[in-house]
Amino acid sequence: MSLDTVKHAAETPDTGQPWKELGLKEDEYARIREILGRRPTGAELAMYSVMWSEHCSYKSSKVHLKQFGEKVPANDAMLVGIGENAGVVDVGQGYAVTFKVESHNHPSYIEPYQGAATGVGGIVRDILAMGARPVAVVDPLRFGAADHPDTRRVLPGVVAGIGGYGNCLGLPNIGGEVVFDECYQGNPLVNAGCIGVMKHEDIHLAKASGPGNKVILYGARTGGDGIGGVSVLASETFESTGPAKRPAVQVGDPFQEKLLIECTLEIFKEKLVAGIQDLGGAGLSCATSELASAGSGGMRVELDTVPLRDSSLSPEEILMSESQERMCAIVEPQHVDRFLEICEKWDVIATVIGEVTEGSQLEIFWHGEQIVDVPPRSVAHEGPTYHRPFARPSCQDALQADDAGKLARPADGAELREQVLKLVASPNQASKSWITDQYDRFVQGNTVLAMPEDAGMVRIDEESNLGVAMATDGNGRYAKLDPYTGAQLALAESYRNVAASGARPLAISDCLNFGSPEDPDVMWQFAEATRGLADGCLELGTPVTGGNVSLYNQTGETAIHPTPVVAVLGVIDDVTRRTPVAFAKEGQLLYLLGDTHEEFGGSAWSEVIHRHLGGMPPKVDLSREKLLGEILISASRDGMIDAAHDLSDGGLIQAVTESCLRGGKGARLVVPDGLDAFTFLFSESAGRAVVSVPRSEELRFTDMCGARALPVTRIGVVDGEEIEVQGEFSIALGELRTAHEGTLKGLFA
Repeated sequence: MSLDTVKHAAETPDTGQPWKELGLKEDEYARIREILGRRPTGAELAMYSVMWSEHCSYKSSKVHLKQFGEKVPANDAMLVGIGENAGVVDVGQGYAVTFKVESHNHPSYIEPYQGAATGVGGIVRDILAMGARPVAVVDPLRFGAADHPDTRRVLPGVVAGIGGYGNCLGLPNIGGEVVFDECYQGNPLVNAGCIGVMKHEDIHLAKASGPGNKVILYGARTGGDGIGGVSVLASETFESTGPAKRPAVQVGDPFQEKLLIECTLEIFKEKLVAGIQDLGGAGLSCATSELASAGSGGMRVELDTVPLRDSSLSPEEILMSESQERMCAIVEPQHVDRFLEICEKWDVIATVIGEVTEGSQLEIFWHGEQIVDVPPRSVAHEGPTYHRPFARPSCQDALQADDAGKLARPADGAELREQVLKLVASPNQASKSWITDQYDRFVQGNTVLAMPEDAGMVRIDEESNLGVAMATDGNGRYAKLDPYTGAQLALAESYRNVAASGARPLAISDCLNFGSPEDPDVMWQFAEATRGLADGCLELGTPVTGGNVSLYNQTGETAIHPTPVVAVLGVIDDVTRRTPVAFAKEGQLLYLLGDTHEEFGGSAWSEVIHRHLGGMPPKVDLSREKLLGEILISASRDGMIDAAHDLSDGGLIQAVTESCLRGGKGARLVVPDGLDAFTFLFSESAGRAVVSVPRSEELRFTDMCGARALPVTRIGVVDGEEIEVQGEFSIALGELRTAHEGTLKGLFA
């Protein structure tokens, strides 16, 4: 078979091409021909197919995502926003922090270990490409029913992949979530986040400017694994027949990535690069087109110089391969020798594969024959934009009318006790220690807080104790009931978790997981969730620095619940003043901050006790969330509280159980006037937290709350070895611990 060159393509306009098999629509293929003024070559078609995929181009979502930039102004901390590999914020003392959350959902269903492992590797390289040293990872996860046989296939592999890759890199895993729901049965969500630290002057951007500058590909050799990878695999739904397409899943090598990290950081230190991009989704197609598009526009690449693991790969396969542990740098000619010398020192393969040109085209050659001649912006940044139709689902009114208030409630204290034990032992509320114990949470010695704390926290300066905290949250059940409110509840909970740790929230990243955009019901959910998130960020003053959209999370006609996951990053001046969740000192007073209402729509209680989903989720008051955050931060800084725990899934009793078990101390609780015991224990009203206050600080603390008009109610005391709700029931900590900690071990160990 002869090579399909640019000249040959121009001379054979009627040659049939597999555009449909590569995921392109007929009108998209026609648009490519219009841009080029001819049919594309096979290599050009490969590039457009991966770069115009849903995963890379955001063609169905960008009309909605633009409001994050238009509606939410940057705050004083924002240094780099949407559009780069990751956002960057100023955290003081000359430090900048970059952070991002991305998805690796489809690959992790097909090949759980490698799908999850390469998800970690990819997000770490995004952070590295900004010029930062990665310092911590987080992993929000969603699986199908905990007792389903396929969950037993997927979950252990995903957890092993996350732990295996992150542990080998020496990065602490400090946070995340694990949620089980039948809606994720065929579409688990494996979202991965990373935090990196640098000085302001070390920020790097993805651009290729300066004619004559060299294009250097370095890292692992390019192989046949990951061809199409997430770029195509994540841009379509699964068939109901189940997993397939294993060759499309990338294979990771964490030891190679560790060398790549250290090599890159030394290159940064010597200021040898003019632009840099990691190779993730769409591989070389993405790196070359995005670097050229963001720079002066011209680039020439000799594709046959790319180091290969498989010599039989075609040019199209090399361009589409998403083999891991690779970076692409733009280097001035006088720095090339030193760049290659550092790579050799770290045993990292590095090859000059091209150079920046005076022209405006991305030109790629194969053994001297031109196979690509495209405007790089048309590949990287000017893909299709869809205004997909969306409409409120016809079933939405009935779903919201199916109120949880009609569900049978416990008749007495004995039934309350029984339901508390059932709740804390349910897979979603049970301890996740069987999972998190497989992750190294304390490597590098700078982890201050990690699971099961409300937020993960790391120290970034050993002298001043400056630190950052991060929390990720999302509740698909809430978002199913009301996507607008559900997205704001995810934002509010993540914001509240960071504030509860004592850190000041600065900015967010998001990972928006939804079903097929071709379904108007799903697009309505997406439109409402993005609108809710943008409005919420505007009110809280937390700009969106970047993120990820994952669509087509459905099998056949069955879509997941809309699941916007929100990561909030915060800063704390002194990590020694952080607030843990543990009730550790007897005699301390327990206070409930915020208002409690009868709000059970989408609640853990309705799910666990009645397998019910209906009604409206809790109301959101973002001004109250902001006030609560300010109180928690001030109380932490000034030593007024020794522990704090936000109230969310499972309500007050879940939070108190976790804090008591974490600290090994019991609690005596009194139901406040105006509330019944059931609502007091199980309501999931937002904008609340429970804190333990030293007796010496009680007056100062309550005076501060009163002065700021934040409702504060004394609900008990840390005491003994049981949780007692006076007049209702008591449960020994030993019995609670057995119920709380045995579930996942019993299912998966």
